[in-house]
Amino acid sequence: MAVAPNPKGPLSTRFPCHQQRHTRAVMSLPSSLHLQRMNDYRHTKQLITCSLSMNGCDCRDPSQAPLAISETHMLPSVPTLQSATAQLSMALAALQAQPPLFSSGIIRLQVPIKERGDAIEWLHAQSQSLSTVLFPRCFFSSRSAINTNLYPSVMNGHRPPYPNPNPNLNTNPHSPVSVAGVGSAVFFRGSDPFSVHHWTSIKRFLSRESPLIRAYGAIRFDARSNVSLEWENYGSFYFIVPQVEFNELEEGSTLAMTIAWDDSLQHTWHTAVDQLQATLHQICPHFTKIKESSLRTNIASLSYVPTKPCWDNSVKKALGMIKGGDSDLVKVVLARCSRYLTDTCIDPVDLLSCLRVEGQNAYQFCIQPPDAPAFVGNSPEQLFHRKNLNISSEALAGTRSRGFTSFEDFHIGQDLLFSPKENIEFTVVRENIQKNLEALCSEVVVEPRKALRKLPRVQHLCAQLSGKLTREDDEFEVLKTLHPSPAVGGLPTEEARRFIEENEMFDRGMYAGPVGWFGGVESEFSVGIRSALIGKGKSTLVYAGAGIVKGTNPSSEWKELDLKASQFTKLLQNKLLSFSKGLQHHESSGHFSVVNVPNFEALVYCLLHN
Repeated sequence: MAVAPNPKGPLSTRFPCHQQRHTRAVMSLPSSLHLQRMNDYRHTKQLITCSLSMNGCDCRDPSQAPLAISETHMLPSVPTLQSATAQLSMALAALQAQPPLFSSGIIRLQVPIKERGDAIEWLHAQSQSLSTVLFPRCFFSSRSAINTNLYPSVMNGHRPPYPNPNPNLNTNPHSPVSVAGVGSAVFFRGSDPFSVHHWTSIKRFLSRESPLIRAYGAIRFDARSNVSLEWENYGSFYFIVPQVEFNELEEGSTLAMTIAWDDSLQHTWHTAVDQLQATLHQICPHFTKIKESSLRTNIASLSYVPTKPCWDNSVKKALGMIKGGDSDLVKVVLARCSRYLTDTCIDPVDLLSCLRVEGQNAYQFCIQPPDAPAFVGNSPEQLFHRKNLNISSEALAGTRSRGFTSFEDFHIGQDLLFSPKENIEFTVVRENIQKNLEALCSEVVVEPRKALRKLPRVQHLCAQLSGKLTREDDEFEVLKTLHPSPAVGGLPTEEARRFIEENEMFDRGMYAGPVGWFGGVESEFSVGIRSALIGKGKSTLVYAGAGIVKGTNPSSEWKELDLKASQFTKLLQNKLLSFSKGLQHHESSGHFSVVNVPNFEALVYCLLHN
């Protein structure tokens, strides 16, 4: 977005601050539940909202009120993270002494660090080395450029002749591989469905001159559906430009801070500087290693929403509509929420670290607003990636497990490639994405049209699509058109949405919605699948979905849900097996309960469990 050479006069002031919004959200909860939620976590950590910044969506007309200044300043490189933290503090003091003479703007200061650090370990240090946990916080990791699981398995020493389904990966050594951030220089949240007004409000703070100033966040799967308690602080969308962020690069790393202000939003330069200074004082200048065994927890109970009988009924109902002549429904994706209650609290960053082994060829993310659970995921699916006018997307559908041997794995892949049912589901997704891109691009290339994407635990059918936009400002139309794709919603889109709203028994929230970032030069979004909501108490909600088309078997799709959720459940599986004699499974309700477990700790309330 353009930066104005001369700022315009202040707009009318009508905006509640972040702190006021946060307070209202807390007070709207039942008082007993609110006290339980807070006391259960505060026994170990003090929760700090380290930035009560402005909501950038409160600008009345963002297209007519560009920021007066948008700059990035590169400071001299240093050998260590500790030196970088000290250098940012000195740079902020210098800015305080000579403030810019503008009523609005955004400035990023970044320090190159010669040694490459780990973004997850930096984020982990911000909650482990101090007595405070800084909120909001975020993490986003691009898909790895190094992948050994792109082809079907080798059989008889030869690879089958399928194209390499490697996505359009970022190979710029100066671009972040992973980004971790705390605080918000500016945040963007609203209760209405994400619109072009909201997109323009975000892009107002982004520019080509400062490509690493990015807004990270997520959008609800369906903003028109009712919002449940666990998702209320996310709004219909939630994005932040972090105050302090650590960028992990292919070679080296960067520590950066961003300051944003706008007098028209009652967020002055001096207020922004004071808040950033307070956050910097809380920053830990070291990395904290995460042990593989850090998730020392046991499953106390596990239940499913819907239960297996309810799932069967919903699938049969969908199949009746698909086969019948009274509906245009071709496909609908139904989801399940697995509700785990554990005997200890799970740190979202610990879980994110443990998931890295599953992260080959997948996006990893973590988003946590103030006083909210953390949305954590490891998604293999790209929604879109835009760089200048170039756009890429992909179709991903159909699922099988990996084989225990290369021979078995190859034959499982062949079964997936030639399955009539899976081919219907995949073709619906690919052709819909291609049609939508063709409406916005001058040319769309699909290559390969059908291949296998092999992940550590599962394999999918996939196709890569690319094109060229006629205008960069068509980015919002790309987002609006591609979400929700038939891979997570169904077809026709509106009919599938209504079926999901009427038949699913839980709020998807950001699950299966766009998760990623907007930037001035490029933007990238994954689809928020293979994800979980980590409560501040002892509750974890794990989400998974399955596509229902003609030929679907309800029990087979239920097993597919288990397979897709396994990257989360495997982290607790050994503990679950060790208590197998004390767990009783009620098949009719899909519920595990603890019975006769000697010396088992008394269970406390479940934050998100209804």
